[in-house]
Amino acid sequence: MWFQKEIRLPAVKRGFHLITDLLVAQLPELESINVGLAHIFIKHTSASLAINEDADPTVRQDFESHFNHMVPENQPYYRHTLEGSDDMPAHLKAALLGASVTIPIANGELNMGTWQGIYLCEHRGHASKRTVVVTLQGEE
Repeated sequence: MWFQKEIRLPAVKRGFHLITDLLVAQLPELESINVGLAHIFIKHTSASLAINEDADPTVRQDFESHFNHMVPENQPYYRHTLEGSDDMPAHLKAALLGASVTIPIANGELNMGTWQGIYLCEHRGHASKRTVVVTLQGEE
């Protein structure tokens, strides 16, 4: 079985946001898959996806602080700045983290670790809604 769906995510402020429950709520097709894979791809170049700690919100705050330190705004060597001081840093952060995640499916559920969740990593200060493409494949 193959299934694909685009999901529009709500606009959020810059930071790392858990979207696992939001995605699962929009994917009732997951329940029919006994064993398979979920591939989630974000259709943007200034936001990314990641899997990490989903219990303690300070982890997400620390991610944001670290990436802002690692990829600072307003650097004199940035040439791509027409959309603001966060534009090029957003592209760099997205390239570092990546545009997709793949998660095993077992018995109708995402087969993730106890403390794992899917992050929408928003790297722009004033971003609009984001779109992800979810592709499910597996045996019913």
